[in-house]
Amino acid sequence: MGDLLGVAVLGAGHMGADHIRRLERVVSGARVAAVADPDPERAREAVAGIEGVPVHADPVAALDAPGVQAVLIASPGPAHEEALLAAFSRGLPVLCEKPMVPDSAGALRVVEAEARLGRRLAQIGFMRRYDAGYRRLKSLLDGGRLGRPLMLHCTHRNVSSPPHFTSAMLINSSVSHEIDAARWLLGQELTAVTVLRPTPSAGAPSGLLDPQFVLFETERGALVDVEVFVNSGFGYQVRCEAVCESGSARIGDDHAMVVTAGGSACEEVPQDYLVRFADAYDREVQAWVDATRQGRVTGPGVWDGYAASVVAEAGVRALQEGRRVTVDLGQRPELYATVSR
Repeated sequence: MGDLLGVAVLGAGHMGADHIRRLERVVSGARVAAVADPDPERAREAVAGIEGVPVHADPVAALDAPGVQAVLIASPGPAHEEALLAAFSRGLPVLCEKPMVPDSAGALRVVEAEARLGRRLAQIGFMRRYDAGYRRLKSLLDGGRLGRPLMLHCTHRNVSSPPHFTSAMLINSSVSHEIDAARWLLGQELTAVTVLRPTPSAGAPSGLLDPQFVLFETERGALVDVEVFVNSGFGYQVRCEAVCESGSARIGDDHAMVVTAGGSACEEVPQDYLVRFADAYDREVQAWVDATRQGRVTGPGVWDGYAASVVAEAGVRALQEGRRVTVDLGQRPELYATVSR
């Protein structure tokens, strides 16, 4: 056990429980050393069958539990800033689920806190960077065979939205993944955003503006559009097509099983992001564990989390005000001068 990275998992909900399972059964080189959740019973259920894992209601107590060497934050977004700062003060490496911090002011405080340390401690959970399809598309675009990217066409659909979901959350929760993916795929910052609002679907809860069509502009003139539809009713679908000067490439069509029987063919549609991106989550957490054990931090970092929060905040303003809103990231600290790949 002493050779395994002891991880405190903060949050034992849908995402946190899946990470606990992943650390225990899938990932090598790590173990669950402590769990924190405001609902202790939910936390105990998440660690059922795993011996010797203390359960805490207070996340700070979990950070200070014996054997904790790293932190995986899977609690709701508003709790992330406090947890990240507490981890930084203890020198603990962190994998933090997105959004890093929902509001740009809080995200900037996290950037400034890590920059004061003079070293990176946090990786942010934009797991699409670890998806096989996204990685192939990134390699193709970086190789230049298709010429300069002109447009990205993105689709993000869910079966249904949780009861607490708001119109703003379509952007700052759902589209935040496309924000990071676009920055990473294109190697460019997003500079402006416009949100168009079609007539809401009859399947959307009353008052929820769903679907939405989000248009981003980049610093070198590419366009990124995102159709986000969180009450599609039929499944979870994520697709991305890059249109370049000399060709195009699309990903997201190859994750389903096709069943042929009775004179017809039926394609299964994943019902959950944990199904669609299961392999990506596995690779993400394994890469984090491997890097942490070697004293390194790789993957998307705090600056990427901050950029996603700033762009999403501009997107919410564009939605609410019905106009194009520009994005201002401010000065990038020297610690983040090298763009994460």
